[in-house]
Amino acid sequence: MAELSIVLEEAGAAGAPLLMMVVSPAICGTVIARFGTEEQKRAWLPGLADGSKTMAFGITEPDAGSNSHRITTTATRTEEGWVLNGRKVFVSGVDIADATLIVGRTSDARTGSLKPCLFIVPRDAPGFGRRHIEMELAANEKQFELTLDDVHLPAEALVGDEDAGLLQLFAGLNPERIMTAAFAIGMGRYALARAVTYAKDRQVWKSPIGAHQAIAHPLAQAHIELELARLMMAKAAALYDAGDDMGAGEAANMAKYAAAEACVKAVDTSVHTLGGNGLTKEFGLARLITAARVARIAPVSREMILNFVSHQTLGLPKSY
Repeated sequence: MAELSIVLEEAGAAGAPLLMMVVSPAICGTVIARFGTEEQKRAWLPGLADGSKTMAFGITEPDAGSNSHRITTTATRTEEGWVLNGRKVFVSGVDIADATLIVGRTSDARTGSLKPCLFIVPRDAPGFGRRHIEMELAANEKQFELTLDDVHLPAEALVGDEDAGLLQLFAGLNPERIMTAAFAIGMGRYALARAVTYAKDRQVWKSPIGAHQAIAHPLAQAHIELELARLMMAKAAALYDAGDDMGAGEAANMAKYAAAEACVKAVDTSVHTLGGNGLTKEFGLARLITAARVARIAPVSREMILNFVSHQTLGLPKSY
């Protein structure tokens, strides 16, 4: 995880596809590696590792968001295997993925027993539909709404134990947060590097604009905050590699929060440094204004991270 986070940090600066770099290896690959059958591991892990296979991840729903306690996509056991019914939204790259790892719940979970389950759904499975969601955000991958209308799956489509509950799900979400933090830090470092170069070269009244504290101090502050976020990301990756799921969960959420905030600030400061040039295609910063905001929203919002830290770390009472 530590090595992968470094690679993804560089990918964030290069604008690499999120599906290839975050979802397939960090979420889907982790879940299959830890809980999949030997057959599933042989079928998927080599390809997910070298990029020859990709797998999307479907958890978000129109009414539940990514709240695993309110997921309504159901998985009903049959003699042949399973039948899935439900809807998902904001699923990235379904059109280019070989399959999607769908988060459902066993049908009797509605009686009060929460049992989220994970299923590998092939792209061409009958009843598995998709609708492209038009986005203002310019990204390498498209977003989709998915419909699962009596999607019949064999028994071996289930990943892990149907009674394992949240354990299997969060095994994939912790590395996802680390990878998202790495991606955001890379994006922030890219923007900052462009701004620093510009501040050194751009001269007004015979002095580079970077000589003025009004320009230099915000850039220095952005650099400090990116480096602090990078340290938390490294800590989260190290804890995950050491098998400390609880410690990694806390650190991964903090890293994702810190990286998102640092990225947004770095991009905003960088665009402001360039002035009008910051909005031109030549310097490639304007597109990051929206992209940086995604790190605050997805795959989990900054407010949900603050909820996690206030409840799990500080022991404060819940408001819900």
